[in-house]
Amino acid sequence: MAKKEAKTNAMRMLESAGISYTEHTYDAEDGKIDGVSVAAKTGEDPARVFKTLVTQDEKKNHFVFIIPVEAMLDLKACARCAGVKSVQMIPQKELLPLTGYVHGGCSPFGMKKPFPTFLDETAVLYDTILVSGGRIGTQVEVAPDDLLQLTGGSFGALTRE
Repeated sequence: MAKKEAKTNAMRMLESAGISYTEHTYDAEDGKIDGVSVAAKTGEDPARVFKTLVTQDEKKNHFVFIIPVEAMLDLKACARCAGVKSVQMIPQKELLPLTGYVHGGCSPFGMKKPFPTFLDETAVLYDTILVSGGRIGTQVEVAPDDLLQLTGGSFGALTRE
């Protein structure tokens, strides 16, 4: 009998806030952990599956942007939302020490410390969306408003065509 994996920090944070979520797991053994592959593996519409991206401004302040997996981040639009001159993606090697999460398993919930968080405005089109559950192979399905409540975030136009 396979043992059930322990809850992640993201799940514990959702539960302690009284926010309901649904856990979705997928097979990550093939190494395909990009968002479109994750959407296919979970049988979900890629427009409802969101990725968590961590950026920094010129002063090394960090910001979290959550966008649909098929979309491209618009760095200028993100900087406007964050109220800074510019933002850029953090180097991948900095993700784990900064957030506590690995690339492909970065959840907007339960990072080592809270960062200003922005959710793409397209999330309002859905009752629930999927984001990383805090480890590769796990997604959590939550209501967009609950995501923003827990992260202290706000909606924004974050993507480009």
